[in-house]
Amino acid sequence: MCNLYSNTTTQEAMLRLVEGMTDRAGNLTPGEVYPDQLGAIIRHSSDGLELVKARWGMPSPQFALKTERDPGVTNVRNLSSPHWRRWLGAEHRCLVPLTSFAEPRGKGKGNQWFASTDGRPMMFAGIEVRGWTSLRKVKDGETTDDLFAFLTCEPNAEVAPIHPKAMPVILIEPDDWQAWLQGAPAAEFQRPLPDGSLALGDGAT
Repeated sequence: MCNLYSNTTTQEAMLRLVEGMTDRAGNLTPGEVYPDQLGAIIRHSSDGLELVKARWGMPSPQFALKTERDPGVTNVRNLSSPHWRRWLGAEHRCLVPLTSFAEPRGKGKGNQWFASTDGRPMMFAGIEVRGWTSLRKVKDGETTDDLFAFLTCEPNAEVAPIHPKAMPVILIEPDDWQAWLQGAPAAEFQRPLPDGSLALGDGAT
């Protein structure tokens, strides 16, 4: 399960990557993103696409909640679940820019970071929901937030030795970015990056 990633791409660079996108994110701080923190996403708007900030962690299925508090779900794998199917339509699709992501090596061994071998821009295949009211943190009470998560799939050769169960769905082709946003069948994107696409490192990039 990927619960840490980094995005050091500038807002100006992100705007150049996706044609016709409007920047509504305010000031984005480059660096690491953890669950329940704000991250940059690219989503649909009334006038095209927009770059905004949203909170990482989609609403949890009801059966998974032991109390009123919902910490959110960061990774989505079971696309046949009714809980997730309602958010797989084009109107809930988003892209999540990243420059690297991490998986834990094991207790006390720190994180293994993964980045593109050739520096090509990467996007998580994400889903988002707006204006969701829930109890994320007891001390904050109920809050209303825009939320996101991203899909996972079988791991490729680089990720499997560290995390054999899954890796994030990462899109590197602009045509795939557009197809994802336009609502092509989600299951078609649930595939790993080709072997050899990721470089291993000890820190975020």
